[in-house]
Amino acid sequence: MTQEEDLDAVVRQRVRALRLARGWSLDALAARCAMSPSTLSRIETGHRRIALDQLVPLARALGTTIDQLVEPADDEDVVIRPEPEQVQGMTTWLLTRPGAIPGVVVAKMRFTPERSVRELRVHPGREWFTVLTGNVRLRLGGRVLHVGPGQAAGFATTVPHAIEAVDGPVEILSIFDRDGERAHLHEEQRPAG
Repeated sequence: MTQEEDLDAVVRQRVRALRLARGWSLDALAARCAMSPSTLSRIETGHRRIALDQLVPLARALGTTIDQLVEPADDEDVVIRPEPEQVQGMTTWLLTRPGAIPGVVVAKMRFTPERSVRELRVHPGREWFTVLTGNVRLRLGGRVLHVGPGQAAGFATTVPHAIEAVDGPVEILSIFDRDGERAHLHEEQRPAG
């Protein structure tokens, strides 16, 4: 198969998979993208090549982007082998590749009670985390909240905040927007000085 045929096959599979995931028939998708059901059937089965001008209405109708429809299927990008980065009672494993999800970074973090948080942080954006193991003390403005295993917290990071371990190590899965990544991952990894 040529690279062009491979790409065509990937697009066909994605169109069909997205249509089926939404529970739509060929008629339902055809009505949403102004194509005939027979054209869609021939595209999905490989009896017709997909034309560039058909990608835009298909992507819109399926709630995706052209980039996502034509993105090559590359097995190398599937498995992430994060390297731990340690600093003052905190270990971080980045679980997303740079730029993989625009403006979003996912990280597993481990805090020990020895990690000292003197000042609450404030920065633009939002943060979300779920506790995998241990117990978290979330200092959020003037409030102190306890978040246990299986529980999650989400908050605006314009509120002064700190995440601390209680009674032993804690592991969390955290999602940061671009501002949260800069504030929590890059600034905390600078040596104290």
